[in-house]
Amino acid sequence: MAAKLLAGLRVVSFEARRADELATMLARHGAEVVRAPALREERLAASPEALELARRLEAGEVDLVVLLTGVGTRALAAALGAGPRPGALLARTRIVARGPKPLAALRELGIAGAHPVPEPFTWRQVLEVVDGLGVPRGGLAAVQEYGAPVPGLVDGLVHRGLRVLSVPVYRWALPEDPRPLAAAAAALARGAADVAVFTNAAQVEHLFRAAADPEALRRGVARAVVASVGPVCSEALEAHGIAPDLEASPPKMGPLVALVAARARDLVAAKRGASLP
Repeated sequence: MAAKLLAGLRVVSFEARRADELATMLARHGAEVVRAPALREERLAASPEALELARRLEAGEVDLVVLLTGVGTRALAAALGAGPRPGALLARTRIVARGPKPLAALRELGIAGAHPVPEPFTWRQVLEVVDGLGVPRGGLAAVQEYGAPVPGLVDGLVHRGLRVLSVPVYRWALPEDPRPLAAAAAALARGAADVAVFTNAAQVEHLFRAAADPEALRRGVARAVVASVGPVCSEALEAHGIAPDLEASPPKMGPLVALVAARARDLVAAKRGASLP
């Protein structure tokens, strides 16, 4: 029987949408999983920006649409109208898709020809793709936001001489029951968890919002092994003064769990100055 690499380790998971899947993957390696969902997707009831985008697409005034998530792509399509209209509108312009999920959503809409963004799917790779498209200076770029603004991307587009229309279609909200998240923040602050697993940058912000003492939380998280799903999540951690110990590559849940299983035990021992059984 394969060794349970995480046996005896308490691992906090902040994942919400795929919480069962992540908990099962970690438990398979023997972890004691503490579930603390840190966010939920809240669809915006009305988006004036989406209506503005539809009007400008109709008029042929949009030079570029940047799609950042699969959920956001579907929400944007729904905001643009019913039936074939969203696909017909989006097909009129250049499309940049950040990774496989928006590409899959575009396929569902029957839209081909989008320009894919390579791993690790950060705003920096988005800008590299944009640089190769020949978008004219002064052109209009629409950016589908994913739960929060993306200032690095917007600033980069503006620096390239583009006008930017940010289109929020959903936002990240705190979970309906915030008690598990607050309890996890308290546990981390007092050193009662071994590993913290972050799968979304917004989880970091919400964890600190839930903390009774953010400074104690920061110190406590630094004593645990901090695992990040990828560069975007790592940047959010670093903004709070936390250096991730592990970062998945490619930035996906499976590689993240494999990395945690392979390295967390030794890292916990190193941080505590003692070996673990």
